[in-house]
Amino acid sequence: MILAKRNMEEGSGSVNHYYSGSSSSPITNIAKDHLLTILLLLPIDAILSLSMTCKRFKDITSSDTLWKSLSSRDLGSTCVDALLYKYQHPISWMRLYKQVYQLDSVCCHRLCDTHGGDLDFPSARASHSLNFVSNSLVMFGGGCEGGRHRDDTWVAYIGNDFEKTLKWKKVNSGIPSGRFGHTCVEMSDFLVLFGGINDNGNRQNDTWVGHVTHNEKNAITFSWNMLDVGAIAPPSRGAHAASSIDDKRMVIHGGIGLHGLRLGDTWVLDVSENLCFGTWHEIVSHPSPPPRSGHTLTCIGKSKTILFGGRGLCYEILHDVWLLDTCQSYLKWIQIVYDLENIPDGVSLPRVGHSATMVLGGRLLIYGGEDSSRHRKDDIWILDISVIPSITMHSTTLSSKRVSIKMWKKWRSNGYEPKRRSFHRACTDPSGRYLYVFGGMVDGFLQPAEPSGLRFDGELFLLQLVL
Repeated sequence: MILAKRNMEEGSGSVNHYYSGSSSSPITNIAKDHLLTILLLLPIDAILSLSMTCKRFKDITSSDTLWKSLSSRDLGSTCVDALLYKYQHPISWMRLYKQVYQLDSVCCHRLCDTHGGDLDFPSARASHSLNFVSNSLVMFGGGCEGGRHRDDTWVAYIGNDFEKTLKWKKVNSGIPSGRFGHTCVEMSDFLVLFGGINDNGNRQNDTWVGHVTHNEKNAITFSWNMLDVGAIAPPSRGAHAASSIDDKRMVIHGGIGLHGLRLGDTWVLDVSENLCFGTWHEIVSHPSPPPRSGHTLTCIGKSKTILFGGRGLCYEILHDVWLLDTCQSYLKWIQIVYDLENIPDGVSLPRVGHSATMVLGGRLLIYGGEDSSRHRKDDIWILDISVIPSITMHSTTLSSKRVSIKMWKKWRSNGYEPKRRSFHRACTDPSGRYLYVFGGMVDGFLQPAEPSGLRFDGELFLLQLVL
């Protein structure tokens, strides 16, 4: 491109002649596989610009080989493998890539009817955990009516049929001990669970590893084992947030500790390759997110973890965004500053008890939650951190009016209309296109003896990204 520009400026020939493929044109003499390697280092805008320069570049930049590689680069190889597994027929990768970045809506499907008298179905709950691992949904614990905890583990095999009515299987009870407000993250084919609160108000700081196995007939077995972490562990807590980092580490932040105190500390768990033991250590970074509970931590890509929202020390509902940068040799928090007034309908963004899940395209899908008046929500927001400028070693805040407008987008929802909810749980399949949501607190019918109209929900539904 630089040579072409210089050629035009010096008037030494037309662009068409320069890119005609003649031997005097060094860039067009590069082997195709080498050109593909170079193109994979460029942003999409640069690739599209090159496609308009000559027929050879147009052919190369339109090839399915390139766009499949670009999809692996920008969407993730796990996502690409999952899409191939799902569709099982030839995919136009250029078309798919374009559709992914034009996404603006979801279609909601109700998966299970809890009023059918089926005993083999998880009961209503909130502040539980829900994960997608080994082609299965795994649910554990949570809180229920009367402030009681649950101690059951349920597994439902999904396979390649994402819209079917699921068959749940109760695989464990009593291990780990009952709790709600715990966290559970995926690490490859394993789950790592930490903390939580039981119905006596006792906070926990134990760490557990869960594993799903399938036999030849797809019969499911599941096991929990306590992880040996030595003498050092984070203070006991519940209602904190957690995320895995590159399937090797787990980071936790905040929560409600002893005596109801909201915490603002950050801890990282490093696990052994076989997940037999781990080591906790605290990350001290200035600045860092202030104390809170009911917020979310979500890993985007392999090196960025996003914190959003929650309830602060003075019970205020938050809308701040923080990025935990794990690219460097040390971890540090960076605040992404934005103004709600610059975002259409941005006044509705502050929330607690929401879910925040990475979906197809490497974006964060935020669903539900509640505001300062405990009004529950059913809106869907997308946080796109790809528009955020590159982070420097010494950055502690990132702020831009232009970025503020681009980083937030509200999506539409079609199809089934579930109740507004908070403290539900959500997870996606490996492609990031199918988001499963279960439970939470919803508005109920107010009875004379009830102090509020809240009730626990036991509904499972699917939000499918519409391509």
